Order: sequence, then C-alpha cells, then structure tokens
Amino acid sequence: MADDDTKKPKTVYFPSIPPKVPATALSYSKSVQEAPYRALVGVVVDGKEVERHHESPRYRVRRQTGLTNRWRLPESLYSDLLGSSQALKAINMPFNQSLVEVITHEGPKQSMHIDMSAPYSFRQIDDRPATFPAFATRSRTTLEPGALANPLTVRIKSIPKSVGSVRSFVPKCARPETPKDIFLYHSKKSMTFLGPGKQHKKHDVLLKALGMDWELHRPFLQKSESLTQLLKASEDPKMQKYYRSPVSETLDNYIVKSNFYSNEYQNTNHKLLVVEASEAEETQSKGLDHPAHISEKRVGSLSVIHLHFDDPLVSQRAMAIALGNLYHDDLDVDLSDVAGVLAAAAALGFKQLMEGCGTIMLKSINYRTVCTYHLAASKYHQEHVVLACERWLELNLIPELSMHIQLREMSSELLQKILKSSRLFTYNEYSVYRNLSYWLFLQLNPQMQLMPSHSTVLAYFNSLPKTCSFLETDDGQMYAPLFSTVRLHGIIDTTNIQDMQIMNILPQSWMVRLLSQHYQALQEGGDMTSLKQFNVNAIRQGFIVDDEPHYHSEILSLHGFHFELKAIRQSSENHTYQFYMQRLKPGDPILSFRQCERQTFSMRSDREVQYSITVQYLHKGEHHMESTGVLTHKFGLGEKTSKSQVISLDNLKKPIYVSYALLFPAS
Repeated sequence: MADDDTKKPKTVYFPSIPPKVPATALSYSKSVQEAPYRALVGVVVDGKEVERHHESPRYRVRRQTGLTNRWRLPESLYSDLLGSSQALKAINMPFNQSLVEVITHEGPKQSMHIDMSAPYSFRQIDDRPATFPAFATRSRTTLEPGALANPLTVRIKSIPKSVGSVRSFVPKCARPETPKDIFLYHSKKSMTFLGPGKQHKKHDVLLKALGMDWELHRPFLQKSESLTQLLKASEDPKMQKYYRSPVSETLDNYIVKSNFYSNEYQNTNHKLLVVEASEAEETQSKGLDHPAHISEKRVGSLSVIHLHFDDPLVSQRAMAIALGNLYHDDLDVDLSDVAGVLAAAAALGFKQLMEGCGTIMLKSINYRTVCTYHLAASKYHQEHVVLACERWLELNLIPELSMHIQLREMSSELLQKILKSSRLFTYNEYSVYRNLSYWLFLQLNPQMQLMPSHSTVLAYFNSLPKTCSFLETDDGQMYAPLFSTVRLHGIIDTTNIQDMQIMNILPQSWMVRLLSQHYQALQEGGDMTSLKQFNVNAIRQGFIVDDEPHYHSEILSLHGFHFELKAIRQSSENHTYQFYMQRLKPGDPILSFRQCERQTFSMRSDREVQYSITVQYLHKGEHHMESTGVLTHKFGLGEKTSKSQVISLDNLKKPIYVSYALLFPAS
C-alpha cells in the first residue's frame, strides 16, 4: 500500500499566471512617453512615419496631462512654437500628478508613527500644509457633555500649538444651526442633575422675546435678575397654548432619540425643510390661536413672561447662548459671539455671564475685535475692558489697526481721544495724518471691503472739487477737530507735504502756517518760538523693538539738527535694554548721501533741546510704561555733550514701543 501511495502523483499548488498586458496598452504608454522626444528630433530623413499607437483623428489635439499640457503627437513640430514649448515642459518635468500623489500620500512610514498604542496623527511638515479637521481630533480631544445633542456645536477643548488656527469643518449637506439648536445644546448639558430617566423634564416657564418662544426651567432662572422679577410679577402657572411648529416638534423627536447622524434623519430633515418653507407662506396670515400653530405636546401648565429689547446688539443667537449659560456654571461663549452675549447678559441681568464675557474680551483684544469690544464694553459699563481697549489702541492704532479694514469701525470720538493721548505711539507725525486720511476715505466709501492703497486714497481726494479744501465743505466740517490733533509742524519731508497738498483735505491757511513755521525755524537757528507746550507740540518719532538685531537706530532730522535714536540690548537673559539719543556731526558716516548733500546743517556748537524718551509694552493684558519725563539738555558736537541721558530698563517684554519727543525752545 505504501508503494501505491508513492506512485500516485502529488497535487502541487501553482498560482494562476496573471494575464498579459494588451499590446495596445503597452504601445500607448510607450508612445506617450516618447512622443516629446520624437517631436523635437525634427524632420525624419528617410521619410518614414514613426510607429505609434493608433488614434482616431478626433483625439489629435493637445491634452492636459499632469502638471503640463503635453504634446502627445510624435510628428515633427516644424515652426509650432507652442508645441515646442509643451514638448520641452514634458521632458523637463520629472514627476506627473500621479507620482506626486504617491509620494505625498498618508502612510505610517511617512508620518513616523512609532507608538502603536496612540491614535494615528497626520504628519505636519513643510511640504504638506496643516490640516486638522474637527472630526480628526475627536480621539485626542475632550468633547463637552451634551455635544451629541447638536454635533454642529462640538467644542474642541485643545488643539496642538503646531497646527495653529484652523477653520472648523462643516459638511456642505449639514443643516445650519439655529438659535433653538444652540439653546438646546446648552440647556441639555445640565439636565442630568434630575437623575436617571428625568433628563427631559417638562419646562414650566415660557419666555417670549425676539420673536421666539424660549422654553425655560424655573430653578435655573435665579441667576438672571430680570427674569426673576418677571416671574414674581407674572401670574401663577396655568394651562397655556402657544405657537410651536409641528415641523420643529418632529425634528426635536429625532434629536431626543439620538438619530441625528442617521440617514433616515437626513432624508426626513430635507423633506421637512421643504414642507416648512411651503407652510410658512400659508400660515403668515393665520393668528397664533390657529390650529396649524398648536401642537398637543405644547399645551401645558406654565408661566408666560415677556421681555422686550431695543438693542441692535442683542440677536437671537446671542440670546440663545445667554439663556443656555443659565443651565451650567462653566461659561461657554465663542469669541465671535462674546460682544452680543454681553449685550444679552446685560438685558437679562446675568452678572456672572457679564463678568465672564469681560474676562474673555481682555484675553482676545486684537485689531479685529478692539472696536467691537470697546463699543459693547462702553455701553454695558465694563470699565476695565474699555480701559484695556484704549491702552491697546494707543500702542497699535498706527502700526497695526491702520493697516486693516477694521479701521472703519472706529468711531470719531474714540479716534479723537486716542490721538490726543500722551501715550500714543507713532512712527512720525505724518503717520498720524496718513492714518486719519485712510479712516476718512473709509467713512466716505463704506462699500470698500479691502484696505485701499496709498495711490487710491491720493487719487480719490485729488478727484474732489478744487474750489475749497475738503474740511471747508459742508460734509467735511465735522472732521475738522480730528485733523486739528495732527502736529503738522512735525511733518518735515517735502514729499509728504506735497501729498498733503494734492489731497487738498486741509484748508490752505493750515498749509501756509505749516510752511511758515518751517521757514521761521530755519531762519532762527531751529527755535520754535510759537510752540510753548511740550506735551502738545513736541515732535514725535518712534520705532518698535520686536526681533533681532539687538541694536536699533534711526535718524531724526529737524531744522538743521540731526539726531540718532538708539536702542541697545545689553543682556538677553534679563532682557535689559538701553535707550538714548545722540547728536550727529555733518560728516557722520551713519548719515545717508541725501541727508549729507541735500539737507541743511546747522553749525551751532550747541542747541538746547527739550526731549522725552518713553518705553511702553503690553504683558498679560497689562500696560507698562517707563518715561524719562521732560528733560532739557544742550546738545553739542563733542563726545561728552552730544549724548542724552541713558535710560536702562530690565525685564522688558517684546514688542517694545519706543517713542522720542523733541522740542526746540527759544535760545
């Protein structure tokens, strides 16, 4: 039997041989690769046609292939310059789009994902932009309680610092969140205190405000002074019928049953939205007592209160967030809604929320929010926020806000107050005039969506009638107090004065007085006889110390006298800096050719100068300022007399705003 078994042929497994690639496919890919080379060879000597893949005449056109528009035909190009350019691009391009996608694809090897216990994270390197959608961070973030009730308002607690600010991802087919959705998200977070099975306790208070019905629970309304007083003055709970759309009730049932993510909900939601739109037109003329507006579940024993608002800052969305925060102690307010929520909290008498909004504002003041925050904080008596916004504007109005379209949101009263402040930082006096001209342009052209260029502003004011200046017209008289804050005598550059004349904003008498002051100062050795008050008339120039180098220097030229303004870092560990100014000699190498050869130099051996050096910076929302005060010094040309007093400061935080102010008294 053993011999018979050995004689039987053994069944051996062989894998099936893969089918051969069709010859047409091989010839097609080969012809595509060789086509640019053959086309660039030129005319074939023996006159034979080059063998290539068969194509019908309708395909004998240029096609977009990869990153280049390649020439696919192998015939000679002759004088076809476009074809030659495309053929050269095809040869010089080493990778097509397919290869690029293969090289940059997501994979464990590229991301160096060594820790298998941790969730996979997308690699973030220079050749790949940062992508961090909300759905990809759920495994690494903490979702707030009740987030599943409304997935459109999921809050991400922490995002890696390397990613930066990334927009949240919202599917195109998603239903936009409504004020009712926002309120439900907040209110359902704290309903678990009632115990298991009682999370959806029936409401007992109905608030009618902003054209909506807000279903509230009496225990949570004690935080609001306004609602508490309205409840005391209202009638006892009784059976009430009130408006509630049947469509909204159906949607609520789906949300309660946690079917928000199901396909059935999406289909039903789409159908109900269509029905709701059609029913809206039919029910517009029907009263609130009409059966079409009443649902059986919306008839119960409750108290009805009314609250009226005349404030445009209070929107339905802001009211939904403010009422929702009644249900939990930890405040949940987005930066984009904080101004409106502050207005709603003030109307509700919700002091805890008002204080929380003020804290959020203090930590998020920037050029986008400062004007809105200042308006809301001024209206609702948040004095600490108002002060913080004004301190931020005093330092950043000229260097930052003046470069963005949000400048038009600044009121004329606030702008005048900031320009008159002794703490205002400016690069020079012309920067103040330039900022005002841009602000005025944005007020006269409210349809602008982007910050205009200097040539645009110049051309606009130059196009106005030349019968008189703009400030002398009926429309421009209201802006005269703003331009009176500009220290025109500090604008020395002739190019800047020429631009001011072209704009024709200032009256002619102002320009004549400016030029006469310059001429008089040059004739009297620099004396500014008509300028007496240092805090109002001193000429300012400043700079910002932000990054390296550790040495900063600028030149201030005034009526034949030239000064070097210096800032030197002494210690990087203690962040120690020294600030001072020094008079320059006519042949000093730091002066430019234009300053040495074209500008006036005074040969006076000494010049009495009143000056002040001010150093400011913001740290953790607090404003810090150090100043020498008003000092007087005779600046000579010697080493000992040419330097001002040196101010040395420790523990400075960048950016550092340094301002120098000068005034030449009569001598």
